[in-house]
Formats: sequence, structure tokens, C-alpha cells
Amino acid sequence: MKLNYRRTILTGMAFLSICAFWQLYDNVVPLILKNTFNMRDDVAGVIMALDNVLALFLLPFFGKLSDGCNVRIGKRMPFIIGGTAAAVVLMNLLPIADKSMNLVFFVVALGLLLVAMGTYRSPAVALMPDLTPKPLRSKGNAIINLMGALGGVFTLGVTGFLVSKNAAGKEDYTLLFAAVSILMVIAVIILVATISEKKMAAEVAKINEDEKEEQKELSKKEQRGFSSLSPAMRKSLMLILASVALWFMGYNAVTTAFTKYVSVQWGYDIKAASQCLMVATVGAVLSYLPVGMLSSKFGRKRMIQAGVLLLAASFASAVLFTTFHPAVYGIFGLVGMSWAMINVNSYPMVVEISKGSDVGKYTGYYYTFSMAAQTATPIISGWLLENVGYQTLFPYAAIMVALSFITISLSKHGDNRPEPPKSKLEAFDVGDD
Repeated sequence: MKLNYRRTILTGMAFLSICAFWQLYDNVVPLILKNTFNMRDDVAGVIMALDNVLALFLLPFFGKLSDGCNVRIGKRMPFIIGGTAAAVVLMNLLPIADKSMNLVFFVVALGLLLVAMGTYRSPAVALMPDLTPKPLRSKGNAIINLMGALGGVFTLGVTGFLVSKNAAGKEDYTLLFAAVSILMVIAVIILVATISEKKMAAEVAKINEDEKEEQKELSKKEQRGFSSLSPAMRKSLMLILASVALWFMGYNAVTTAFTKYVSVQWGYDIKAASQCLMVATVGAVLSYLPVGMLSSKFGRKRMIQAGVLLLAASFASAVLFTTFHPAVYGIFGLVGMSWAMINVNSYPMVVEISKGSDVGKYTGYYYTFSMAAQTATPIISGWLLENVGYQTLFPYAAIMVALSFITISLSKHGDNRPEPPKSKLEAFDVGDD
């Protein structure tokens, strides 16, 4: 059985468009809130956390809703098409609200936009497993993650060229929003034109029939989840999940506020911030393969510990720069590398504790803690930025990440030495964080 690479790449167009948007959201919205509307950083932090708050409700709701959908073009495509169309229209209202300095218009458009994005992320992510036989989903997920990375790199790459300034020196994001929205439209058009969801899903369902029968025979005991664990394993699971929350709190604080930090603390524009973030993204992608190989030699826990120490040190070293310096690119390269060391191994440690039939439940545990962290940290770090100062950003991130070293070190279960990646592609199977 071989993976249909062409089909999987085309399926990944939906995730590419999603990641391109979220990179734009994290880069630009904090700057608009601060520079145009003079919003306090703690209030802006609450607004930046709204996407994660909404996700807690919208993602499972629309995921389940799409499960029950049955129309001619498939069960996921209506949500992908409708959600993208609504998002593209709404996102181009943001630069209009920015230019007119209309806060009510901006907040309403942003709220509707976040809802629109929430309607189709779960269906878009679910499309790959729908169209991929179960034994090949790890490779399929690797391609989906690569497509997502390409979407983020596109946004970061064009930011420096498409953000202009008016006569008063105010940044104009109209062309940047237009470029990302055009990419989103093109990506979904390619998806719809090349993927016959209903036909392909029926083919894959037939392949998976035997495995479905095996799943029915699993005992109820195997599906009890958390309650079936021994006290020691429960403790390890909670320590791992606490670690996940802590390093996401540190990492997400930087990715959410970095464009503002570069502007306020270093006096540089969004171009410099985007270049740093692109170096981190590329650094992570290039590190996936060697990290996978090293994990097979030293074990997942040790690789995470090394990644945590490197990430905390990288954030701490950024404090030393009072203005932008080319050496910052090197630091962000290390940030990307260390994040790959953590990200490649953290989710597998959680599901390693599960039994075969419990993987979905433990995946839910993982995403609950990671999303809760990404909801809380913009608010906490935003309060620090506003009330203490921008110099708190990197120390806050370094401390959160460093605390995760303690919790992950105390865990006693979930570690193993995975098989080295059988191909370069499999190294990119790291989840969709």
C-alpha cells in the first residue's frame, strides 16, 4: 500500500490556507490594536485569546457537524468552501477598519472572522484521514504539516514587500491582507477542482473496512481512558500535560506579541519581525528529520529536555539585545530547532501512555492543555507588557519554558526510543500545532 502523494498534497491546500491566515493574524492584529486603536496590551491580550476560546467550542462542534453532513460534494467540502469564502470577505474588512480607525467596525469584523475560521478548521484537518487509508495517515499528516508550513512561510515572506506606509508614517496592510486572501481562494479552488471527496472517501472506507471490524472487537475495558491508568501513570500523564501547557505558554507569548515587541522595544517594523519568525519556522522544518533520528537514539524525554533548555536559553539570550541585531536571526534559528525537538516528541509521549483504542481521548487531553495555555498566555503576558513593560516578554517566556523542564523531568512514563524515520517525509509527522 502506497500513499497517493498527489492527492495528499492537494488535500493539504486547505490547511495551507488556514496557516497562511493565522500567521497573518498573529503578526498584524496585535499591531493594529496597539498602533491604530491605542489599546492597552492587557486588553489586546484578551482579544488575541478569543480565537482559542472560540476554538474550544467551534472546532468540536463543526467537526461533529461535518461528520453528519451528506451532500453531493462531500461532507467536509461545504464547510471548507463556505468558511473560506466568509473568511476572505471578512478579513479584507480589517484594513478598512484600520484606515478609518473605527474600533467597533474592527472588533465586529474580527469576531465574525474568527467564527468563520472556526467553522472549517476541523473539517479541513479531517479531510486528510477521510481520504487516506489508516496505515498511511502518519505520512499523510507529514505532508499536511509541510503544506501548513508553506502557508506560514508565504505570509512571512510577502509581509516585508506588501506593507507600505502612508504620508503620516502609518503602516498600510491592505495589500498584505489581499495577498493572503488571494492565496486562500486559489488554494481552495485547486482543492475543489482536483479532489472528488465523496468518491475518494468511499474508496478509502472500503480499504478500512477490515480495520473497522477489528475496532468493534476492542473491549470496553480498553476504552476507559484516564480512569484505567495506575496512580503512577496518571501522575506522569498530568506532569506531561502540565509541561505541554507551560512550554506553549512561553512559546505562544512570543509568537503573539513579537511584532509589537520589535516595534516598541527595538524600534523596527514588521518586516524585521517577520524575517525572524520565518527563520524560526524554517529552522523547525529543517530540524524535524535530525530530531527524529536523535530521538530514536536518546529517547523522546531526553530530546524534549534538551529542547526545553535550548528554548529557555534562546528566549533568555534575547533579553540582552536592546535593539535589533543580525545575531537575533541566529537566536530564532535556535528557537525553531528547539521547538522542533519539543514538538516532535511531546504528543507521542502523551499517546504512548494510552492503549490502542484510547488514542483519540489522549489526543483530546493534549489539545485541551495546549489550547488552554494559548488562551491564557496572551492575557497574562499582555498584562505584564502593559503594567510592567515590554522588557518582560522574553523573561516571561523563558521562565514558563524553564518550569516545564521540572515537570517533564518528574514524569516517569511515556518515554521510549521510537524507530528512526523510514523516510525524510515521516519526520514531519508532528501534529498540527
